[in-house]
Amino acid sequence: MTSSDVPIPSRSPEETPDTELLIIGAGPFGLALAAYSQHLGIPHRVVGRPMEFWHTNMPEGMYLRSACDWHLDPTGHATIERFLSERGQTSAEVEPLSRAFYLAYTEWFQQQKKIDPVPEYVQQLDSLKPDGHLFRATLEDGQSITARNVALAVGFKYFKYEPQDLLERLPAGRFSHTCDLVDFNSLAGKRVLILGGRQSAFEWAALLHEAGASAVHVSHRHDSPAFAAADWSWVGPLVEAMVDDPAWFRRLSPQEQQEVSHRLWSEGRLKVEPWLESRVRHDSVHLWPRTELASCEELKDGTLRVTLHSGESVEIDHIVLATGYRVRLEQVPFLAAGNLLSQLPTHDGFPALDEHFQTSVPGLYITSLAAGQAFGPFFGFTISVRTSARLIGQAVSDALRLSPQPSHSSEGSL
Repeated sequence: MTSSDVPIPSRSPEETPDTELLIIGAGPFGLALAAYSQHLGIPHRVVGRPMEFWHTNMPEGMYLRSACDWHLDPTGHATIERFLSERGQTSAEVEPLSRAFYLAYTEWFQQQKKIDPVPEYVQQLDSLKPDGHLFRATLEDGQSITARNVALAVGFKYFKYEPQDLLERLPAGRFSHTCDLVDFNSLAGKRVLILGGRQSAFEWAALLHEAGASAVHVSHRHDSPAFAAADWSWVGPLVEAMVDDPAWFRRLSPQEQQEVSHRLWSEGRLKVEPWLESRVRHDSVHLWPRTELASCEELKDGTLRVTLHSGESVEIDHIVLATGYRVRLEQVPFLAAGNLLSQLPTHDGFPALDEHFQTSVPGLYITSLAAGQAFGPFFGFTISVRTSARLIGQAVSDALRLSPQPSHSSEGSL
C-alpha cells in the first residue's frame, strides 16, 4: 500500500500528532532529509510530488553544473557512484550530468530509501500551539496531517523573480520566465530575446537554437561570462564542515560574507560551462553584452521591436526572462494562507533561522534556497542537501530524546 492509499486522519490538537516530523517538499532537500530521518528513526512523512520542479520546470536536454559527488545520501551509501556501479557506468561516461540521468538517480534513491511521498500540495499550514511544536498541514484534497515538527524544503518553486521594472515595459503574454519555458517547439522558426547572461540564459539560447528558433538574442548588463569550467572543489569541504560548525557563515563579518558569496558568484555567474560554447557560437545566436532593455513596442503585425539602452533595436517574437529567483517568504502560499507568516521574522524576504534551520516558531524548520541568508549561498545548490539533512535531523532527534513521545511507525510514508 502506498502513502496515497492511506487515509490521513483529522485529529484535534489534544490528540497524538500523526507524525513527529512532516517534510513539505520532495525535491533534493526533502528527499535527503527523509532519508536521514529514517536513518535516525524519526517518525516522519513527506508531502509533495517527487522532483516536481525538475520534471516540470526544467527542460529536456538540460545539463547540471554539478558532478557525481553531489549525491543525496547523508549516510554516504546511496550515492551517485553506487548508482553508476549498478548500471555498469563510470562518472566519465555521464558527466556533465544530464537532467534525465539525475532524475533517474533520484528515483533510484527513493527506491533505495523506501521514500514514498504523499503526492499532494499543502494548501495551508498552521501552528496549533502558541509555543510551537504542533502543526496542522491541510492538503489540497481537504485532508490534514498534524506533526510536532515541520521542515519546509520547497526549493525554488515559489521564488521566481520577474523584475517589476521589466514587467511594466513588456506586453502581456509575450514573455516567459525560464522556469515556465521548458518546451521550445512553439518557438521553432521564431525570433527570441533572452534577458540575462548567466548559465540559464546561455543554455536556453542553445536549446532554442537547437529547437529551430530562427534567431536568438541574449542581452545582459555585464560582460559576457567566460566559457570555462567552474571550480567547485572548495565548496564541498566547506559545506561539509558546517555540520560541526553550523554558525560558521553567520559569524563572519558582513565583508567576509560578501567575499565568500562573491567567490561563489564568480564561479557560478562569471563562468558558463565550456560545453555550451560550441552550441551558442552560431550566426543565428547574437550576444549583446553591456546592454539592457529600454523599451518594447508591439507592432501591428505582432512583431515586438525592442530597443536597448545602447540604442540598437531588434525585432523579435518572444522574450525570455532569465532573471533567476529571489526569496520572499510571503510568496509561499500555504504560509500566507495559515497563521504562521506573521510569526516569522524576515530580512530581505529570508526567514530568521537558528543554527539548525529552526525558525522563531519552535519545531518549524526551513531549508534550501530560503536558508541562504543564514547559512550562505551554497544552499541554492544541491551540494548542501546532506548538511541540511544532518543538521535538521539531529535537532529533531535531540528534541525527541529530551521530550519522550508516544511511539510511531518510523516509515516515512505510512
